[in-house]
Amino acid sequence: MTARIGVVTFPGSLDDRDARRAVKRAGATPVELWHGDPSLQHVDAVILPGGFSYGDYLRCGAIARFAPVMAEIILAAAHGLPVLGICNGFQILCEAHLLPGALTRNQGRRFINRDVRIRIENNTSVWASGYDLGDEITVVLKSGEGAYVADEQTLGELESGGQILGRYVGGNPNGSVADIAGIVSEAGNVAGLMPHPEHAIDMLTGPAADGLGFFTSVQRAIAVA
Repeated sequence: MTARIGVVTFPGSLDDRDARRAVKRAGATPVELWHGDPSLQHVDAVILPGGFSYGDYLRCGAIARFAPVMAEIILAAAHGLPVLGICNGFQILCEAHLLPGALTRNQGRRFINRDVRIRIENNTSVWASGYDLGDEITVVLKSGEGAYVADEQTLGELESGGQILGRYVGGNPNGSVADIAGIVSEAGNVAGLMPHPEHAIDMLTGPAADGLGFFTSVQRAIAVA
């Protein structure tokens, strides 16, 4: 079975085309989803891409959280639909309370755009099952509000529940608490990642092909479901 993976476009999205390319490169079928359309077109998974949805007015992701398509995504995620939020998509998932915590201004209050290494710490999620625990991969970080924060109780729950998807290694680029680069929901179907795996899917255009595993993982998980 070839997975149909929807990629949502909001006003201000920048990386929706890159995400669709990554989906296609992974062997799945990309489906364009529009922020104002409540239909998910019977997709098997959804990606919320990076960018500046609605100009990032109020807070990053705060307006996008109320887009018509998000009402359907929130409902479907509660029933197990795999959802991946990348960068701005991660911010939207936190605003929608599909993931705990929040993303705040980078330490030093500067926009960061560079390659980073992250260590995979959860490979039970459908988005990371193709990696081995402890794998260190190179992906692209480009954000101004990418520092993950959460209260001590939430952090403890994330740690004890194995919900840390990945951590920065070789230095914390943005001040994220506990070096967190990404997390997953308790059920494992919803994941948020601040760096961009879709910019690291082949050696020709990226720093490495390490990011492709997020997209092939969900494709394989859906194919055997």
